[in-house]
Amino acid sequence: MNVGFALVLLWSLPITSVLAELPQPQNLTLLTLNTQYVLTWDWDQTTTGNAVTFTVEYMAKYKMKMKKDWSLVCDRTTHTRCDFTGSNLTYIGTYMLRVRASADGVNSHWVCIEFCPDKNALLGPPPRVELAPAGNQLNVTISDPLTSTQGSMKKHVISLYYRILYWSLSDDPQGLKPKVVDSSNNLVMLPEQEAWTWYCVIIQSRYDYYNKTSGYTEPQCMQTEGDTPYGQIFLYFLVSMVVCFLLVLLPSYAFFRFYRVLKNTFYPSIQLPAHIQEYLCDSSPGSDMPRLLTADSEAELCCDKLTICPEVVLLEIHLPPPLTAPPSELEQDSGRHIRQDSGDSGIHSTEGGSAQQGCSGREPI
Repeated sequence: MNVGFALVLLWSLPITSVLAELPQPQNLTLLTLNTQYVLTWDWDQTTTGNAVTFTVEYMAKYKMKMKKDWSLVCDRTTHTRCDFTGSNLTYIGTYMLRVRASADGVNSHWVCIEFCPDKNALLGPPPRVELAPAGNQLNVTISDPLTSTQGSMKKHVISLYYRILYWSLSDDPQGLKPKVVDSSNNLVMLPEQEAWTWYCVIIQSRYDYYNKTSGYTEPQCMQTEGDTPYGQIFLYFLVSMVVCFLLVLLPSYAFFRFYRVLKNTFYPSIQLPAHIQEYLCDSSPGSDMPRLLTADSEAELCCDKLTICPEVVLLEIHLPPPLTAPPSELEQDSGRHIRQDSGDSGIHSTEGGSAQQGCSGREPI
C-alpha cells in the first residue's frame, strides 16, 4: 500500500509543477464612477510565450458560506479588463470578484477582490449647472449625477448633497477665499451678493456616510442685477429719443417735404399770365386740368384726312313725239294760234337763246 501511495504521489508531481508555472493576475483594481464599474488587472507577458486568456466571475458575499454559484462576466477574454456595468449589481450590496489566467489548457489560481458600490464606487459631479440672475442675487440650478441608465444618483444615495463655492471677481479674482453653501436642493439662491457684480460658481457632490466627494465642476460666472443707476436710466432715455426720431419724426418730415414739393409742382403759388393759362387750360367752366393741345391739333391728331370731290350730274334730253296733222276745221283757228305763238315765240326764242348761252360752256353729253 505504501508503494501504491508513492506511485500516485510521483504521478501527481508533474501536474502540480505545471500548474505552478502559470502565475496569477496581479494588482486587481476597480475603475468606478456612480454605477459604472470596470475591473482591471496587471499581467506580465514575459511569463509565458503562448496566448493567455482570462476568466472573470462574481458572487454576492453572503453566498460564500452556501453553495458557491458564481456568475460569469468575461469568458476567456484576452483583455486585462472586464466591465461589470451591465451586471446590475445592487448599489448597497457587497460582492466578491475573481479573475484567473488560462494558457494551453492550464489555469492559474483565482485572485479575488471585495467590492461594495455604495462604499467603493466614486461619486461624480453634477453634469450640468445653470446660473440665472434674480435681482441682486443668483439662482443656481443643479442637475443630479446620473447612473449608467441615465437615472438620478439620489435613488441610490439618499443623503447626497452639494457644496457650492462662489466668489466675486472684483474682490477675489482667483477665488482664494470663496463663500460656501451646502444644499441638497436642485435650486439654490446664493446669499450675500451685491448688485451689478460678477460672481463665479463651482459645485461638487458629497456623501458623508462613506466620506465620498466628487470633483468640482468648471467655473461658471454671471453678473447680478439690481436697481438701475440714474446714469443708465439717462442713457436709456437718450437712446429712446434717438430711436423715436429715426422711426417717427424722420419719416414724418420726409413725407411733409414730399407733399410740399408735390403741391408746388402741380399747384404753384405764383400764377401764370392769363394768355398762357388760356392756352394751357381748358376753357370749359370749372376745369383746371392742363390742356397742352389745341382744338386744331386735336382734330388733326384724332381725325383721318378726307378728300372732297364734286358729284357729277348726268343730264338727260327727252325728244317730244312728232305732232299729227290737225283737222281741216281747225285750220282757221290754227292760223290765229300761229300768230299768237309767233308773238310769244320771240320771247321763247330769247329764253331759249339765253339758255343755250348759259350751257355753252358745258361739254356736250
